[in-house]
Amino acid sequence: MRLGISLIVFSLCMLAGFAEVRSQSKSGPIGFSLVDKNGNISKPADVRDTYQALGAYTVLDPKGNQMHMTYASPGTAEAYRKTGKFPDGTVLVKEVFGTQHAQMTTGDAHWASGTKVWFVLIKDEKGRYKENPLWGDGWGWALFKSDAPDKQVATDYKKDCQGCHIPAQATDWIYVKGYPVLASK
Repeated sequence: MRLGISLIVFSLCMLAGFAEVRSQSKSGPIGFSLVDKNGNISKPADVRDTYQALGAYTVLDPKGNQMHMTYASPGTAEAYRKTGKFPDGTVLVKEVFGTQHAQMTTGDAHWASGTKVWFVLIKDEKGRYKENPLWGDGWGWALFKSDAPDKQVATDYKKDCQGCHIPAQATDWIYVKGYPVLASK
């Protein structure tokens, strides 16, 4: 079991490192192109191909293990390393997968299987959408489920989203310790 978890962590770290080399870009944050005039957030297309992989978490749960992979809009990691902050307009996308596993020569291997949900955050330093209950504490918050991937289903970020982020309040509501590409090189 311990070897299997170690292999998962190693594999995900390797994946995150490879993705950084492959997808790092000099272009700036694009977040507000995903927002309509009322503050409704759309899920960006082609996240796996055009965004930078920040890192992954494995969540062990008796009801079903999960893998959480987080991506950032191009240029985010470089900007974060320079300033220690997410620039205005940064887009973060967390894709939550179920898992499958099998005994392999390397041990009990687990891998991502089937997207369950996507969480999308857009950094908003200026408080642009004060009247929209999905915007606050410096971010726009959105949730998309796999059975309707283009329909945003959260209604109030304080009820639907923020509760999971309370332990990360000191780091701008983001679990940065799980994202090795944000660390200074």
